[in-house]
Amino acid sequence: MDEPQAAVAARLPGAAALGLVAPPGSGGVPATVLADPAWTAELLARRALTQGTVDPRVLATVWWYSASSVLLTPPLAGLVTGRPLSGRLEDTTLHVLAGGLPVAAVVAVPATHLAAELRDSLAAVVAAVAAAGRMRERPLWAITTDSIANRLLALGRAAGDVGAATASAAPLARAIGVPLPVPRYVDVAGQRFPRRVSCCLLYRVPREPLCVSCPRRPAAEREILLEDTASRM
Repeated sequence: MDEPQAAVAARLPGAAALGLVAPPGSGGVPATVLADPAWTAELLARRALTQGTVDPRVLATVWWYSASSVLLTPPLAGLVTGRPLSGRLEDTTLHVLAGGLPVAAVVAVPATHLAAELRDSLAAVVAAVAAAGRMRERPLWAITTDSIANRLLALGRAAGDVGAATASAAPLARAIGVPLPVPRYVDVAGQRFPRRVSCCLLYRVPREPLCVSCPRRPAAEREILLEDTASRM
């Protein structure tokens, strides 16, 4: 692992599970490939065989929900630990499994201007994924917001300070700027959860349920399900 990220990972228990350490057997590719619509379209076509759908919008959205989370983890981990890591695609190596699912990302250098770096990277990748999925960009920006919220929550739990980590979500999103929505959280039964602004469309994949926190659920139903989740944490 590159030294700047190794220093960040050392401060976070469970760094490997968070996607900060590349697992054995994963292949490394430059994160710049994410900004290539042709590369993304080919990947989505291959994933259609295992996902059980040929709907490009569903394939693109489900994949970006996972990929954005992995891509954003190093810079967000740097933010949480006070050791900034670059948000540039050019400074990032993405580690993927054989099926094309990203599992870890490694950043080689510190950040200079994190919000600006993330804005440029996210704009390039969202445009590519939207083109490959033949869909609008706005839903993918909303997915990105929920990935930021989820990752900061997970990193805050690992660091032992959920409040500080999640408090950084809104200022970062505002610094990145439109069209990125501002992340939100809700506290239920003593536990914090992201208040989702997007639907990952996973329920459109055969045999997959609607997510517990999906905004498509009625608010009362979502509250009950989150309370149940909180009770088991």
